[in-house]
Amino acid sequence: MVNITELKFDAAGLIPAIVQDADTRVVLMQGYMNRESLIETERSGKVCFFSRSRQRLWTKGEESGHFLLVKEILVDCDRDSLLVKVNPVGPTCHTGQDTCWGEKNVNKDFLFYLQRYLEKRKDASPEISYTARLIGKGINKVAQKVGEEAVELVIEAKDDNEDLFLNEAADLMYHYIVLLIAKGYRLEDVERVLEGRHGKAKS
Repeated sequence: MVNITELKFDAAGLIPAIVQDADTRVVLMQGYMNRESLIETERSGKVCFFSRSRQRLWTKGEESGHFLLVKEILVDCDRDSLLVKVNPVGPTCHTGQDTCWGEKNVNKDFLFYLQRYLEKRKDASPEISYTARLIGKGINKVAQKVGEEAVELVIEAKDDNEDLFLNEAADLMYHYIVLLIAKGYRLEDVERVLEGRHGKAKS
């Protein structure tokens, strides 16, 4: 929860709010909040601005359905601006683009983008999604596939066929991410473990 009493609003009672995708870290838009819109944002879990053109509270997505679901709100060091981390539902800009600057909202690290995509695919129809079909067979089947792909990668590593080796490596990575998702974890969880080990190794 943000301590509103410590924020520095401008003369009009507003504070700029920069909205960032919590997963891709791409900046989506900037708006303005007043005390009431910030309270509503924290209450509803959806980003609510004070619209200067409409002179009223405005929840982003109330017309389009493209809500910004709040993950975290940070206050800058001068306490006169906000960073709102969100999970966007659809494109953010009213033009239909991902961001108000015309940028694509994709993670520069493709593995994290793929993870996010597969998290959505797990809820798709098993008839059209291999990911949903595999996860639907249970954790043992997913783990078995990871083992099979690992063995196939080891076999290809003994030869010198670059194409086959890299394709098996890609198959293993895909199934590894699916296993994490099926277990309720993410690449970020593994990343934290590795960072912790790296920190200990340097100390």
